[in-house]
Amino acid sequence: MLTEKWMGRERLVRVVLVCVLAMSGALAWAQQPLQYERNVPMRTRDGVVLRADVYRPLTGGTHPVLLQRTPYNKDGGVQFALEAVDRGYMVVIQDVRGRYASDGDWYPFKNEMNDGYDAVEWAAGLPGSNGKVGMWGGSYVGATQMLAAVTHPPHLAGICPVVTASNYHENWTYQGGAFEQWFNESWTSGLSQDTLDRKIRRESKPADDVNVLPLTQYPVLQSKMQTGSVETSRELAPYFEDWAKHTEYDDYWKQWAIAERYGEIRVPALTVAAWYDIFQGGSVRNYMGMRDHAGTEEARNGQRLLIVIGGHAGGGRKIGAVDFGDAAAEYDEGKVTLDWYDYLLQGKQNEFARPDRVKLFVMGDNKWRWEKDWPLERAKETKFYLHSDGKANSSAGDGKLSLTEAAKETADSFVYDPAKPVPTTGGPLCCGPFNGMLGPQNQSTVEDRKDVLVYTTAPLDHDVEVTGQVKLELYAKSSAVDTDFTGKLVDVGPDGFAKNLTEGILRAKYRESTLGAAELMKPGEVYKFEIDLWSTSNVFKKGHSIRLEVSSSNFPRFDRNLNTGKSASESAAMVKATNTILHDAAHESVLVLPMVPQE
Repeated sequence: MLTEKWMGRERLVRVVLVCVLAMSGALAWAQQPLQYERNVPMRTRDGVVLRADVYRPLTGGTHPVLLQRTPYNKDGGVQFALEAVDRGYMVVIQDVRGRYASDGDWYPFKNEMNDGYDAVEWAAGLPGSNGKVGMWGGSYVGATQMLAAVTHPPHLAGICPVVTASNYHENWTYQGGAFEQWFNESWTSGLSQDTLDRKIRRESKPADDVNVLPLTQYPVLQSKMQTGSVETSRELAPYFEDWAKHTEYDDYWKQWAIAERYGEIRVPALTVAAWYDIFQGGSVRNYMGMRDHAGTEEARNGQRLLIVIGGHAGGGRKIGAVDFGDAAAEYDEGKVTLDWYDYLLQGKQNEFARPDRVKLFVMGDNKWRWEKDWPLERAKETKFYLHSDGKANSSAGDGKLSLTEAAKETADSFVYDPAKPVPTTGGPLCCGPFNGMLGPQNQSTVEDRKDVLVYTTAPLDHDVEVTGQVKLELYAKSSAVDTDFTGKLVDVGPDGFAKNLTEGILRAKYRESTLGAAELMKPGEVYKFEIDLWSTSNVFKKGHSIRLEVSSSNFPRFDRNLNTGKSASESAAMVKATNTILHDAAHESVLVLPMVPQE
């Protein structure tokens, strides 16, 4: 039963016993009476009005507040809000500046520190609040938490950032110096729809109309769009051009870098990372950075890390082409978030009260496991050496991977042609439809290519666990002044299914540091490249093989290196590069795996 009454200019909806709240076509259930306010305005310090939906229990007294600030439409948080109210929380979900119901102009990261501070303090002062505010959510919604936390608002009591980055240059827009092309283009394209809708409303409706109207209601605008005379990327997404222009880690990126501000964070955090997530590297860095450098002892001791499987690549028991079993299906992001805040804000003794800091999903064994910390103390970095007689091209070649040190061996070479890049096949991807699919996929087709070097161990005679950061050290040379080197760790089953686990890339001109200035190569000169393949936790079962793929492209996940030292925005010219991997006694190219002793 729904009853409504008007109090001043606020619309209050009272939900009695079990009711259904319909919003934007979505249904959600509440188990106890609650109060709901829509589009509650908050004015920022510079005068912009942001709007939020507020959910309160009708049980009397005051309650801790869970705040989310999102660019993805606050209407999408209804189900979580009702579940949180059932647990005794007040919930505030706010559209960030320039998105959906909120005023202002949208530009990622730019306003989230000041707006986040203002929103936390505003939410803490709302009727029904007990003054303690926790934040939650993933991806960019994780960024709104991190950016608010570095301003240390007095009433912020905790955060729960899920699958989000630590640096919006490296491990958001770029990785290893390469442009995250698929993510940057697809994410920006999705966000641009609301920017376009807002432009249409400004030109066609009163400025105070905050309801999103279908594009089909504006045939004049549609006609202009079809002639190409209305929108450009600069109008709809000026930040995309800025991202492409600022290829190096300069002041543009430093102004909102999280990794340089861990000391300003003064609250506990539950960081959620995922093995096949596009922000996995940054999520793990955030946990370690806050654990080691947060501004108070309470905050440092209060860090927790949960590592799940899919993240942006999907959820549930089946991710990509792999079924990870019943245990994988146990993960429920909303429940975990509420358990975290039950522990942190309500003092309940649940699994987060245990002394262990880290919970992770171990693939292969397909089970959850608690660990004291990350990285695992008992994990031993173990070098697997690359071997061949110079013919490691494709899985049909002679490339081998073993614990035996290299001796006198012939180097492996391949031709990387930017016009024919190695196609992205699964892996950590976001967002929108992708022909190569997401997460773990069979790499057999990729490994048929001659421009992919493949190194494989003999079938294992016992289970081997790898848990931690995976690194690739290559001695290589190129005929070009710049090129990319990619690496991919693969679990090969007895049936030949080659399951990708984790991967990385390094643009050669950033070999000294992806946060430093570029330095072109001298063609034919040998350099050492250290490639971060990020982390994994996988048990290679008896009879399986450990495999490494080495190449120079992974497109369209990353932009193609044109081998000229220039980006595509500077010049469309491209050249082929002959790239050579050395693996002899003087040039020990190795895959470094953190191996965990079997109990």
